[in-house]
Amino acid sequence: MLDCVFILLIFFIVTTTFVEETGVEVDKPQAASSVQLEKTSILIAITAKGEVVYGGREIGAGGVQTLVKRMIQKEDVPVIIQADREAAAGVLVRVIDEAKLAGATKVSIASLKPRA
Repeated sequence: MLDCVFILLIFFIVTTTFVEETGVEVDKPQAASSVQLEKTSILIAITAKGEVVYGGREIGAGGVQTLVKRMIQKEDVPVIIQADREAAAGVLVRVIDEAKLAGATKVSIASLKPRA
C-alpha cells in the first residue's frame, strides 16, 4: 500500500507544471479584453517605483534583452509583463522594446478582468 502511495506521489510531482512567479506583488490594471494566457511563459514585473524584476531579483530594463534571448533559445514562449498601474509608461515601453529586440514573438501585458 505504501509503495502505491509513493508511486502516485512521484507521478504527480513529475507531471506538475511549475509556474514561475516574478517575486514581487504588483497592482495590475483592469481590462475588459483580458484573456487567459499559457502557463509556460516568461514573467517580468515592473513595480510602481519602476524596478524591473524577474524571479524575485531586480534585473533592470537593460537585463530584459539578455534574459529573454536566453529563455527563448530553449523554447519559443510568450513574454508576459506584469506592470503596476502606477508604473511609468516609459519603463513599460522600454521593457516591451527590449523583449522584442531579443526575438520574442509574443509580448503581452498582464491585467485583471473587471469584476461583474
